[in-house]
Amino acid sequence: MNTLVNRIAQGRGDEIADKVLRGGKILDLITGAQLDGDVAICGDRIVGVFDEYEGREVIDVSGTILVPGFIDTHLHIESSLVTPFEFDRCVAPRGVTTAICDPHEIANVIGAAGIRYFQEASLHTLMDIKVQLSSCVPSTHMETAGASLTASDLAPLRGHPSGLGLAEFMNYPGVIHRDPGCVEKLELFEDGHIDGHCPLLSGRDLNAYIAAGIRTEHEATSADEALEKLRKGMRVLIREGSVSKDLHALQPLLDERTSPYMCLCTDDRNPLDIGEHGHLDYMIRTLIALGTPPLAAYRAASLSAAEAFGLKDRGMIAPGKRADIVAVDTLEGCHAQMVMAGGVVVDDTSFAARGHVEPVGRGSVKAPTVTAANFRARANRVTTDVIGIREGQILTDHLHEDIAIEDGDKRPDVARDLVRISVVERHGKNGNIATGFVKGFGLKAGAIASTVCHDHHNIACVGVDYADMAVAANRLGEIEGGFVVVSGGKVLAELALPVAGLMSLLSFEEVRDALVSLRSAARTLGVTLEEPFLQLAFLALPVIPALKITDRGMVDVHRFEIIG
Repeated sequence: MNTLVNRIAQGRGDEIADKVLRGGKILDLITGAQLDGDVAICGDRIVGVFDEYEGREVIDVSGTILVPGFIDTHLHIESSLVTPFEFDRCVAPRGVTTAICDPHEIANVIGAAGIRYFQEASLHTLMDIKVQLSSCVPSTHMETAGASLTASDLAPLRGHPSGLGLAEFMNYPGVIHRDPGCVEKLELFEDGHIDGHCPLLSGRDLNAYIAAGIRTEHEATSADEALEKLRKGMRVLIREGSVSKDLHALQPLLDERTSPYMCLCTDDRNPLDIGEHGHLDYMIRTLIALGTPPLAAYRAASLSAAEAFGLKDRGMIAPGKRADIVAVDTLEGCHAQMVMAGGVVVDDTSFAARGHVEPVGRGSVKAPTVTAANFRARANRVTTDVIGIREGQILTDHLHEDIAIEDGDKRPDVARDLVRISVVERHGKNGNIATGFVKGFGLKAGAIASTVCHDHHNIACVGVDYADMAVAANRLGEIEGGFVVVSGGKVLAELALPVAGLMSLLSFEEVRDALVSLRSAARTLGVTLEEPFLQLAFLALPVIPALKITDRGMVDVHRFEIIG
């Protein structure tokens, strides 16, 4: 039984506890001390600490340090390229017991049905998945998405047990200039949590954005930017994804004084990166290695995150809190030896006992069949806007290069690392195809293409050879979306993502192995980026400065307009 009376009785020792963790040191997140004593658990709740208890089941955690389960405060599970169930199996054993997700990737493809899929999945996973409601579908008016969600579309989705509030509000110009549709959504969620997204915003514009009731933000890429946001009352989420890597820049700001107001998140991280480096566990040990006090790092990963999002039932190993507990080898190592989520030990047996939800969004790639001619860049002036990649960031530079016109076309110039980038509308709405130039891939031949293309998730393709670009784009239609590498008219490597063109039906281990093959194939074409596919995906997101491309053309994000 797990009633209030049972919890009180087991906490007092009048009843035998359901479970007892014995032999480990308990990290006190208030003082940083490591204290002796058992942890008594009734159902999914901790009921006793720092004392001796009897238990129906006693779990020996000798030689470990017990810390609260980690909370990823902002992520898109779709970017892990696997279903919520495989994501659970991938990261819960690393200590992640709560994930606050924004399903706006799948929502941009299939609308409210995608959000409902995540809500239903959250009822069955071992980790507690909190499903924020996507605020910007599409992210702007400058792209063609598969769906559109207004405030009236979001209203029926409220009230689900997984809900906290409104997910990252990316259309920050719409907020500060009081766009009626934006205001309607903000008003609808005034009584809940509203998550932010405002890269490089400062001064009065930042004041206006925060005045809208937006309380958390993960786009700070420098300590100065993060400090201004902290001083203005925002909780800053330090992000370390597969492309957006801000941990090193923000680490100097995280100490025992600021840690109650700073949290950790991954935003977008794939199984290959998780397998090679880790997830929040990687962030914690990296922060500590860089000089962050362990108390500050573990606070940011749990208690501070819980407080920032109003999750009063977790974040500490203390009576009354959810039994989300990680037994780590050392605070510096942060290697999970045992993980408990809601009182359940995370292992193969508990994963096998979960419920199941059928995947959605099949057959979502409805792109036109393209030919090499579709990728010509028709122009009448040599001066050219070029997207400049910043590796490790989703910010880009707005470059200008002179590119000669030959037979009415501006051709890729591999000597200067100027290659074609194209976006093909794939939702069956209009068949738009836009072309431009990008610098930073290092591509020497062939093409790579993807249907993971934030946030509209059309087909994004980068290439040197137009015929190979056509093969790549058309292949994505045949496999229901995914990643593909092509050279000489042949597919060198691919990964099918048939769930809305975003997620695989394979295990995370199989996806990880496929990503190794894709990365290797891309490198044979000259690609120098560590994460070329995710980097490509963000080149189409018109809410991140400075220059991006959608199916409607090149976008000057600072001016918030299409320029060609």
